[in-house]
Amino acid sequence: MSDTVLEIHLSNLRHNYSFLRKRLSTNTKLLAVVKAFGYGSDAVAVATCLAEQGVDYFGVAYVHEGIALRKAGITTPILVLHPQVPNFEALINHQLEPSLYSQRILDAFLNKLKETQTKNYPVHVKFNTGLNRLGFQPKDVVSLLDSMNTNSAWLHLQGVYSHLAASDDSSEATFTKMQLRTFVDIASSFKVAHPNTIFHVLNTSGVLRYPDAQYDMVRTGISLYGYGNDPSVDAQLKPVLTLKTIISQIHVLEKGASLGYNRAFVATTKTKTATLPLGHADGIGRIYGNGNGYVMIHDQKAPIIGNVCMDMIMVDVTHIDCQEGDQVIVLGPDASAETLANSAGTISYELITGLSQRIKRKIMSL
Repeated sequence: MSDTVLEIHLSNLRHNYSFLRKRLSTNTKLLAVVKAFGYGSDAVAVATCLAEQGVDYFGVAYVHEGIALRKAGITTPILVLHPQVPNFEALINHQLEPSLYSQRILDAFLNKLKETQTKNYPVHVKFNTGLNRLGFQPKDVVSLLDSMNTNSAWLHLQGVYSHLAASDDSSEATFTKMQLRTFVDIASSFKVAHPNTIFHVLNTSGVLRYPDAQYDMVRTGISLYGYGNDPSVDAQLKPVLTLKTIISQIHVLEKGASLGYNRAFVATTKTKTATLPLGHADGIGRIYGNGNGYVMIHDQKAPIIGNVCMDMIMVDVTHIDCQEGDQVIVLGPDASAETLANSAGTISYELITGLSQRIKRKIMSL
């Protein structure tokens, strides 16, 4: 290997998908979230693999992400979680399903349906049960039911859902249960008039912690890519992404010599360093510098020292027998994104979704 490459291991993706499926009731649908380039991987490769496994739905953040999947031949239903008004016509043209989260969005979408003479279009209505990010309020149930009834020729209520705020945090179980109780009331109100609607509220951590609230569908994201927000779950999942690079050059710093921008590292003893060809433009942010992060070289940790540069990082290899051109593992089965992210005070989501598109992707199908 002579380059930086992000390997996408589809066999691990299939393993994680199977792991989640086994935790669902037979009739529970699974929506795979493939937004943000498939959590930093390759959305088309991930979606194609999961479609072959029989996934029921895909979730994306924005319309253009759904269009990319359609253009790649994905025919599975796709929910757009945060659609924007200017993109409604493109959404309709590519048969994507919008999340209607406010009266403004509902009215604008209804107007676009009438303008394009598009009838009986599937939509999902989102309720805010405590995350306070997007969604109608629970008190809006009656008016929404009236609106759906009045506009039944144009709108088909495909789904009703909400999003949990802290399902991964056991100390917030009381709050999560409050959200789930609120959703019970919402779902009950809609089920009478819309018995075939898909109700969904659980995210990845919700699937693992609150299995009794599966309803008709669950939405899973980070766990498909190998991280379950819980060490015991992580041990049963397989990371889909392996980020590899090489040692470009090795330097030996004498005591007192400095390294990198702003001389952020000054050697207190004779130190051997390795320079690697990736940096904050590739998604390895400055927060990982100055000893906060590390890479793996020959199964040993090499701390990142000095400030992370745009295209390079430097690591301490004083105690590692290595040469220029040797392989370096930044992320992988033995270099957890969760562990690395936590070492710098962030989360695996931010790390893997921030991996730059300039890094070459390599699909590993076996």
